[in-house]
Amino acid sequence: MRQPSRVQRSPFAASPTAAALECAPMSAATRGEALALLRTFLAADAHYRASAAAYGDGGSAALERALDLFLARPGIGFVWLARAITGTARVAVGACVVCRAISTSRGALVAKLDDVTVHPEWQGRGVGGRMLADLATFLRREGMTRIDCGCHRANAGAWRFYERLGFRPLDEERLALLLSV
Repeated sequence: MRQPSRVQRSPFAASPTAAALECAPMSAATRGEALALLRTFLAADAHYRASAAAYGDGGSAALERALDLFLARPGIGFVWLARAITGTARVAVGACVVCRAISTSRGALVAKLDDVTVHPEWQGRGVGGRMLADLATFLRREGMTRIDCGCHRANAGAWRFYERLGFRPLDEERLALLLSV
């Protein structure tokens, strides 16, 4: 008698909610997971791509160098990674880039948030909200007093998301000046 074949399910097909997440800064062991999420986001997000030339986007090689810099210089910033817990496995489902800065208006440390992404199969499950709530708790413990985030004005979904989390528009645009090195 033939045994039924087992169908290999994608780890993203699991149904845990945001309650089954663990969030922490990227480590050397989770660098590959962060790379995969951020590479997909940076290559495909239309809003990011619209300003990529002004940013001087260096593609996948630049992203890899950036991740190595975060690991080598964690005092400057880190990649915050949300990993779903599915049984004994952990799979990266969300990521964002966080850099530390000093605010003259606050007279304190603040965080600069960039490249927020949730794997498409995990969107709508509360992952983004939970990831940023856990990040805010982590940053408060570090003494951070504000999270700044840029968002493309045409990205209405992202604006609604950030406003639901308590972010408020500053009625200003970010500008970039590329420096020759």
